[in-house]
Amino acid sequence: MIRILVADDQPMIRAGVRAILDSQPDMSVVGEAENGRQAIDRARSLRPDVILMDVRMPELDGLAATREVVGAAPDGPRVLMLTTFDIDDYVYEALRAGASGFLLKDSEPEELMHAVRVVAKSEALLAPRITRRLIENFINSQPPAPAASTALNSLTERELEVLRHMAMGMSNAEIAKALFIAEQTTKTHVSRILNKLGLRDRVHAVVFGYENGLVTPGRR
Repeated sequence: MIRILVADDQPMIRAGVRAILDSQPDMSVVGEAENGRQAIDRARSLRPDVILMDVRMPELDGLAATREVVGAAPDGPRVLMLTTFDIDDYVYEALRAGASGFLLKDSEPEELMHAVRVVAKSEALLAPRITRRLIENFINSQPPAPAASTALNSLTERELEVLRHMAMGMSNAEIAKALFIAEQTTKTHVSRILNKLGLRDRVHAVVFGYENGLVTPGRR
């Protein structure tokens, strides 16, 4: 059973999300929070597997709450950010705080359920239409970061190729097809890349790739 905490300042959003998720045999909404401070407290007391965290909330926003939750327990709840996308320019920072992905508030119920299941498996939700645009907008407005040469030098040429494709938002299947390798081989490369670079998951590999110039914003 996937235990879920829903953090959003809008009661109707919380009620709608609860109704959708509680209808699933493998999910249970164990609590709700209407601001970031409540989310932190209830994450500590309820120990959910996944937190659906709204970006904009009163008292303490979702970014600060995510940083607190993940910082307190790196192996604890996985955070899935709820965003309206067009106005939440600082969601990029939530990735660096430890969020495992994004979900648009106008997503279909099937997308919501899929997202929760993906994140609950300690994987990252990389929806290109959300992640790529947010990261590209951020990178375009910031000076380039210095290349992490030591970390990058630890990767083989093939691992660098896989990392570049990951940073484009490509799935394992898409990477395998592009590089003419087996999907299981791709999974092995991804695991080694994350381990060598000390990255939490695929979402943070995207951040790393953009920050270190492996991908040019706006291009595939």
